[in-house]
Amino acid sequence: MLQAGVVGVETPLWPTAVEPPREPRGQGRMDKPLEAGVGGFAAVEVGGEVLPGASGEGVFQVKSQTSCKSLPWQKLEHLNGRASPPMRALHCLRLRRLLYLPLNARPFSSSSSSSSATHEIPTVYSFLQPSIFAPRPKPQPPPPPPAPDPAPRALPVADAVALEEGLFAAVAEDRSDDAWLAFKSLAAASLSPSPPAAAALVTHLVAGNHRLGLKRAFAAAVFLLEKSPHVSPLPEAALEALFSSLVASGSTGPALALARALLGCGRRLPAFSAWGRPLMELTRADTSSFAAFLKVFDEACRLMVEEKSQSVVALMRPDLAACNAVLQGCCCLLGTVKDAERVLEIMSAVGVSPDAESFGYLAFLYAWRAVPSRVDELDKLLEALGFSKKGFFKKLVSGYLKCCSFKSVSSVILRAVEERRVGDVSAFDDECYTEVAQCFVDNGRIRELAQLIIQAQEIELTNQLLVVDESVGFGIVNACVGLGLLNKAHNILDEMTAQGASVGLGIYSPILKAYCKEQKTAEAAQLVAEISAAGLQLDAGSYDALIDASMTAHDFQSAFALFKDMREARLPDLRTSYLTIMTGLTENNRPELMASFLDAVVDDPRIEIATHDWNSIIHAFCKVGRLEDARRTYRRMVFLLFEPNNQTYLSLINGYLSAEKYFYVLILWTEVRRKGADFNHELIDSFLYALVKGGFFDMAMQVIEKAQELKIFVDKWRHKQAFMETHKKLKVAKLRKRNFRKMEALIAFKNWAGLNS
Repeated sequence: MLQAGVVGVETPLWPTAVEPPREPRGQGRMDKPLEAGVGGFAAVEVGGEVLPGASGEGVFQVKSQTSCKSLPWQKLEHLNGRASPPMRALHCLRLRRLLYLPLNARPFSSSSSSSSATHEIPTVYSFLQPSIFAPRPKPQPPPPPPAPDPAPRALPVADAVALEEGLFAAVAEDRSDDAWLAFKSLAAASLSPSPPAAAALVTHLVAGNHRLGLKRAFAAAVFLLEKSPHVSPLPEAALEALFSSLVASGSTGPALALARALLGCGRRLPAFSAWGRPLMELTRADTSSFAAFLKVFDEACRLMVEEKSQSVVALMRPDLAACNAVLQGCCCLLGTVKDAERVLEIMSAVGVSPDAESFGYLAFLYAWRAVPSRVDELDKLLEALGFSKKGFFKKLVSGYLKCCSFKSVSSVILRAVEERRVGDVSAFDDECYTEVAQCFVDNGRIRELAQLIIQAQEIELTNQLLVVDESVGFGIVNACVGLGLLNKAHNILDEMTAQGASVGLGIYSPILKAYCKEQKTAEAAQLVAEISAAGLQLDAGSYDALIDASMTAHDFQSAFALFKDMREARLPDLRTSYLTIMTGLTENNRPELMASFLDAVVDDPRIEIATHDWNSIIHAFCKVGRLEDARRTYRRMVFLLFEPNNQTYLSLINGYLSAEKYFYVLILWTEVRRKGADFNHELIDSFLYALVKGGFFDMAMQVIEKAQELKIFVDKWRHKQAFMETHKKLKVAKLRKRNFRKMEALIAFKNWAGLNS
């Protein structure tokens, strides 16, 4: 029987001298049926040679051109009984080949004695039978190569010109599809539109900020860069418009691909501002995108260096601001020293000199990556070049905060304070102090922050840097307040007090202002007591905040007392607090307090009081109907040599008119007429209306004469209506008997107003 793993034997089955002929398929026949059991084959004589069967029982006879007869079982004993199983299996295989029998016609049994009892696996499950003789799949012939594209059909010159003219017309008429079809027709004929036509097409496609138009513009630009024979296939303006649209849509991948096509087209690069700056703005927020842009930038600068014409290089190269932006991305976004120094080398190669901002970004990177030797080199270089170290210190602080090196942050801030001189601007701004406060507080470094403020205060006192708003303590505490960390700011104050340090006014001031802003009057009062106990004097800003909080709480007396303290402290700036009090009293309709407050401060030269301040009081009195107080304020104003204006008179006239005090209008008119005020239409109209309503027609005619003299237009209809409402039943005959002069004035007014017709 065939054993697993047996493929062949070295001894050939057939003699080498004579090869027995094979019978064609179907020509042999069986003289005697198979007498063996189910599991094997009988011995067979083929060409005079006996082949043993698989079972050793019965004879299998095949007739062919050669005689073939059955052999007795005894003669096959040396093959059937003594041959090894592998040899018998090979004999069976040989027999199958001679008889054209299938190899897997019947499975072999494990032994001849159990062959009849072995269960045969059905044909439907034959695929479960593993076989080392399984037929291999026939190799498929390779697919035929694709047919080459047909050569583009040549387009007559007249047709090409017509297509370009059609492109221009479609762009002018806002027919995007027709313009795109014209471009595709030119491209199909391997023709490129002229640069003006290409610029018109691309600019038109990106103008609407549509996705389809942007895709078409991108495809057209790439085609033109790769295929166009023109030196400049796409003008810079159109290229810049395309890059700007890609930036607006956030298409980072297409923008980078377009830049690579621009570099690989073999033409002179356009100005860096046309493509580099928009691309840089698009990629500067993402690390991977900026890294890809950095490769494009490097390649572009290499092409610039290879350019021999210096005038061309001057047009192509980036300016200092663009180089600093690239350097900022390397230092602050990527954080790689190698890339940053590579950009610095590129700047030198293209002829762009770094400035203090460039060195500031490098300082941030070296501080972040803990390269103290490079920081020292930058420090010496800045000093040798004479650059200001303000940005250098600020960037160092940011870099050390990035790696949470709080000791280094404190040392840099203290060094900056030591090197600062009287009159110099502080090296740190609100943004820097906010960053410092946020990082220290987030990491629970309140104690270190308090120690930093204490040490900075000592240096500031030694160097006589007494400007409160520019002190380190004020900057840090004010930053905490701005971040909404008022409790942390007070914790810093408590920590400084616990360490026995003297707390300057710069620490108290931001906290006090925050308490006032949040209407925490109790905390503000307690803090003011602490400031007074420390022997400190509040600044004008703190007083302003306290007064504003008092006015918001309608505590007017406290506001007056605080303003009095400000005056006694001889603070130079009182204007803000004065306006706060006056505005609050006006909004709350308290003209009596306004008048008394104004009388109290009118002699203070630090407060600029003008006519409009008195007008506010007069208007407030008239608004609430307190006309006597308004007249008294007016007299006080005139007595103190403040000149009334038209607004003063209008407020008084409207107040008298509302209370029907027409006689006071008459007195006011007499006074104003005598002084010779600067009359305008509004003032003339108000006087005339009030006098007509009061029946003072002789004075009304004086107003009319003044208007005619000054050529001021007066609406007769309004005053005619006022007369009809008030004096409709007035009889001229009765008036003639009383006062002839008044009768003449009445007749003159009626004639002027057209009431006699």
